[in-house]
Amino acid sequence: MSACDVLVVGAGPSGALLAAELERLGVEAVVVEQRMDPSPGSRAIGLHPPVLAALEAGGATERILAEAARIPRGIAVVEGRAVGQVRFDRLPLRFPFVASVPQAVTEAAVSFGGPDPVRGVRVVAVEPAPDGVRVRAESVDGSPREWLAGTVVVATGASGRRLVSGLVSGRSRAYPDRYLMCDLAAAPGQPSGTAVITLGAHGVAESFPLPGGGRRLVAREAPEGAKGASASGGSDAQRLAEAVETRMRAPELAAMVREAHPFGIRRALLDRMVIAGSIIAIGDAAHEVSPIGGQGMNLGLLDAATLAPVLARARQGRLRSAGAAHGARPSSEHREALSRWERDRLASARTSARIAGLNTMLGRPWPRTTASPAGALLGAALRTPLARLPERAYSMGLDRRA
Repeated sequence: MSACDVLVVGAGPSGALLAAELERLGVEAVVVEQRMDPSPGSRAIGLHPPVLAALEAGGATERILAEAARIPRGIAVVEGRAVGQVRFDRLPLRFPFVASVPQAVTEAAVSFGGPDPVRGVRVVAVEPAPDGVRVRAESVDGSPREWLAGTVVVATGASGRRLVSGLVSGRSRAYPDRYLMCDLAAAPGQPSGTAVITLGAHGVAESFPLPGGGRRLVAREAPEGAKGASASGGSDAQRLAEAVETRMRAPELAAMVREAHPFGIRRALLDRMVIAGSIIAIGDAAHEVSPIGGQGMNLGLLDAATLAPVLARARQGRLRSAGAAHGARPSSEHREALSRWERDRLASARTSARIAGLNTMLGRPWPRTTASPAGALLGAALRTPLARLPERAYSMGLDRRA
């Protein structure tokens, strides 16, 4: 059996960031990962202002911004007419924009200086023990692996909830909404540095800037047989192209769609993130929210960035009081710090889940008779100081870390 201060399960963005930050703060961390290669498990692209600020001390922000497209504003379009905008560049922020960058770039930036993951290892059980946390795993060849850790952090994404399902309760819900997505290397006619959100009678269609002048296109699928559904069926790419042409009124963009990837959305929130004092769930393992609005990966990164100093201070306290790197009983000060961290992160996750739910609702088809009046009302609101609320919400300004 191997021993370590902190064992991180999962080498995605949240797990990689946590391990790198712990190493930077002088805490030994071991990362185990089931994937044999670092190909991303999701396609998240947007990094919000609080995350960019949180990553700055470790140098990840500079590495990310060297390759990112910056999105200082977004415009809302209803039935082909621009009705208003949200502008992050008028908020008093260190980084008044959303940085758009491929997830692989984010993973490389946040993992810089951290430990190399132990790959090809599937964790099968995480068990509290008197002397720490026992982690049972198996390698790809079937051989058993086992660790004893002072703290175990589950950062595997949604699949990792199985590791804590017997230790903590939670709530989960699958939405009926389905979406299609593709990335284009070039996007003629799209406004530079601007996200375009089209709403109305057929459901949402979105266009987000990518580095190098590309665009990410996302459209909600109309249920089969519903108004606005494609009469001809067709492939995923054909249905996305049709949505881009009819909703966004961008035929030249639609003609560039060659493939599309369908996805659904879920909401899952654990009641707790700190379990038995030394098992901690972060990211999608603890709180999965709809990607519509782009806050899921950001929540996980903020979990990791704020957890690392809490764990580092706890280790320093144990070394001073017990002379041991792991296995010592956590102090009341550490328990209270973890409790404060948990309260803040759960509150932030619930806020993001509500925002994501609102985004999902707005992205559904609007009754045709009310689409134009609703668009006019939305535009009027965005021309008043009320616009500051969506600007704060969509830049994660309501997160406890902001």
